[in-house]
Parts: sequence; structure tokens; C-alpha cells
Amino acid sequence: MSEYIGALDQGTTSTRFMVFDRTGRIVSVAQKEHEQIYPQPGWVEHDPLEIWRRTLEVIDEAVEARGLRAKDLACIGITNQRETTVVWNRLTGAPVYNALVWQDTRVADYVARLAQDGGQNRFQAKTGLPLTTYFSGLKICWILDNVKGARELAEKGDLLFGNIDAYLLWNLTGGINGGVHVTDVTNASRTQLMNLETLNWDDEILGIFKIPRSMLPAIRSSSEHYGDMKRTSLAGVPIAGILGDQHAALVGQTCFKSGEAKNTYGTGCFMLLNTGEKRVISKNGLLTTLAYKFGDQPAIYALEGSIAITGALVQWVRDNLRMIDKSEEIETLAQTVKDNGGVYFVPAFSGLYAPYWKDTARGVITGLTRFANRGHIARAVIEATAFQTREVVEAMEADSGISLEQLRTDGGMVQNEMLMQFQADILNRTVVRPQMRETTALGAAYAAGLACGYYKDTADLISNWAVDRVWKPQIEDADRDRQYKQWKKAVTRSFDWIDE
Repeated sequence: MSEYIGALDQGTTSTRFMVFDRTGRIVSVAQKEHEQIYPQPGWVEHDPLEIWRRTLEVIDEAVEARGLRAKDLACIGITNQRETTVVWNRLTGAPVYNALVWQDTRVADYVARLAQDGGQNRFQAKTGLPLTTYFSGLKICWILDNVKGARELAEKGDLLFGNIDAYLLWNLTGGINGGVHVTDVTNASRTQLMNLETLNWDDEILGIFKIPRSMLPAIRSSSEHYGDMKRTSLAGVPIAGILGDQHAALVGQTCFKSGEAKNTYGTGCFMLLNTGEKRVISKNGLLTTLAYKFGDQPAIYALEGSIAITGALVQWVRDNLRMIDKSEEIETLAQTVKDNGGVYFVPAFSGLYAPYWKDTARGVITGLTRFANRGHIARAVIEATAFQTREVVEAMEADSGISLEQLRTDGGMVQNEMLMQFQADILNRTVVRPQMRETTALGAAYAAGLACGYYKDTADLISNWAVDRVWKPQIEDADRDRQYKQWKKAVTRSFDWIDE
């Protein structure tokens, strides 16, 4: 049997390829960033062709760094930024427009128009999702309505849609020469076009959105053989796992029991709670989504709290305000003050996601006095992530009836120990960081490994998970309540900044 498994991790800001051994240890990794395109306020785009080039580069670089060959890898999995929408020509392989990124808000008028008939939750019973700018379906509508000739080509059957997973899979398995047009249930559940019960595209919603069914990929499980690599130095290696990035992190954290939860701290913050085979429709501003589906086994569902801007706020402070040179310097700057000095930063750059779903909100900094300095703003930046996470935890506990005893964390921001301690403080819960922090890529590799026989079952995966560090609450209840009350007040100041 081959010694290793691989994972292609295509994220919001970069693409990387990672090779793991059987214990989940990283053997090799290569990573490259891609351009963030902002044509106008609220619009966020990526160049799909640049992402495709980066994909080819990182696969070859990671393999060459360790002198690996195709026979050394049993299979690979794909994980991806979800909701980011690509439409391309099946005959030429060329995208008809840039990818519309999950953060993009240009479809706000579509949301408002559709909500007039049935309200913001008119599709929630079928899809588990509210009407908002976040999901792929309305982004497809915008491309068909605004790119010259796109709707005609789509109705002829010449255009294909995919989240980034489907776009890369199609290209990796041959593209115009027999590429496989497939997605998995987790990515399909983020389009607002899939019925959570049937796990198939919903014809009624497709009719309302005016999206030709011929554009859509076939929906498959998260762990099965989709096709073989035709490009790169790994030609012939099976592609056997697909998971949206947050679902992959849930799998990488081995949260296979109902009631287990993880929170990924990346560009945004995404908390998923495994609810087992039960679909829980939220009454508190959360999303009902597919957690994963392994082959012929039953689909497993999750509640999700999605926060748009967390790590992206640190990047904004670095790139737009130039308060720091490197992202990790935010913690050092925040340590120059003993508290936030009454400053609260609500980063509603793309509106507010869970639990509010207010597309008309915008970012605000409140509580400023002449006492406030760079350190207080840095501290407010860090604390914003923890406050937003608490809002999601409260909604999750209300919906599920489950009281979380601990929160498993992963993602780039978990290296910030001030954040991890404040998260424990403001949640009044234990926060746990695993030894393996790259759980998103690992989860995709795990899904592939289960499909190709590299792993026997999920018990093999659970045995790999180990704790790195634990944080426990250290502040008084009165202080916790005071700070959270001020945060909630600050959030209300961001509401309705943009007129409907």
C-alpha cells in the first residue's frame, strides 16, 4: 500500500497542497497566495485561472520537495472555500467571469426582492439557509443576468457551475477532455439549491432562481472515488474525498459524535456542531448544513454559525491601516495595554452573518476617547473574534439543547494565545487546541483515506487526535457580563448602515 495521502486545500487567500502520513503528521507542504480583487465596495472576486495555476504549482512543489512520486500517494482529497462561485464554458474551460467570493455582497437586491414573497426564511425548511448574499445560488443568477451572452450559453448547455471544489476537480480529471463534473453534499448544501432531505437539486428553487439544471454538478458523497488525476506529477492518483473547508475541519477534529463541536479561526470564523442524522432547523440565526457523508453511510448534519470577518480583520489592520507589518504582531501590540480601554470593533465589512444575517450592517469602532491608542484598537480586534463566537455558541445551545463543555479550535488564529485565553474567559468554557492545527487539509485527506482503504474506519482517525493546550476561564462573572453587554450594544450600532 502507498505510504502517504494528500490534500488540496484551496482557501480564500491561498492554495496549498499537503502530504500526510498515516498518523496525520505533515510530510510535505507547499502554499501560494492569490490576488484579492475588489472592483467596488462590497464586491470581492478571485481569478479562477490564477487559482488553477496555483493549484498545479503547489502540488508539484510539495511532491518535489520530498522526492515523491505518484505511487507514493494512495489518494488525495479536496477541500475548498465554500460558496465562492465559478461559471465556466465546458467546451473551452474558460471562466465567463471572475469567481464571486463568498464575502461578496453584490446580490443584495436579489435577496431583498426574493424576501418580499415569503420572507428571509422562505427556503429554510428545504435548504436550512436564510436568504442572504452569502450562498452560491444567487451569485450564479448575477453572472447569468450580467455577463453578456452567459444566459444563452447556459440554456444551450455550454456552461458549468461549481464551487471551487467542482471547478478544480473538473480540471484535475481532464477538463475539456473528459473532466468529471461532480461536487459533494457539503458543498452542494452551501448553494441554497440543494434539498437537505433528498440530497439533490431542488427543481422548485432552480425554477425560482432561473438556473438551468444542466449547469450543476452531480451531487455525491464526501468520501468516494470521483476520478483520477490527469495533470501534474500525480497523474493516476485517485481523487477520493471532497469536503467544504469547515466540514473538513470538523472531520479533521474527529467530531464524529452528535454534540461535538469545533470552531475554525481563519479569514472568517466558522463553528459547526454535529447533530448526527437529525436535521435541526435553527430558530436562532444559525445554518443547517451537511456535516459529511461517507460513502453509502447515512448523511450526518450540523448546525453552523458563520462569522464573515475574523482573521480578515487582522489583515485589514495590517494592509489598510498599516498598524502592523505582520499579522502575528497584533498580539504583541495588544499586550501593550491591560484591557480594551472601552473600545469595541464590530467588523461588519460584509454585513453581519450569524446570528443576525443583516446585509445592511457595516463595520464600526465604538467607545473611542482620547485615552484610546493603537494597543486598545489591537485588543478590540482580537476580542471581536471571541465576542462573535460567544454569540454563535449561545444560539447553538438554544437550538440544539446541548450545553457545550469545551470548544475544539483550529485555524491560523489559534496561535494567538491572547485570543484563546480571552475566548475561554468570555465563553466561560474550556478551550482546547489540538496538536495538529491544520485540520481542514487533514479532514479532506481523512475523507479520501477512508474511501481508498488507507484507513479502516473513523476509529483510526480518532486515535490520531491529541491535545496541545487547554485554556480555562480566568475572569470574574461580573467582568464577563459587563464586557459582553458593551459588545452587544456596539453590535446594534452597526445595524442598517446601508439603506435597503
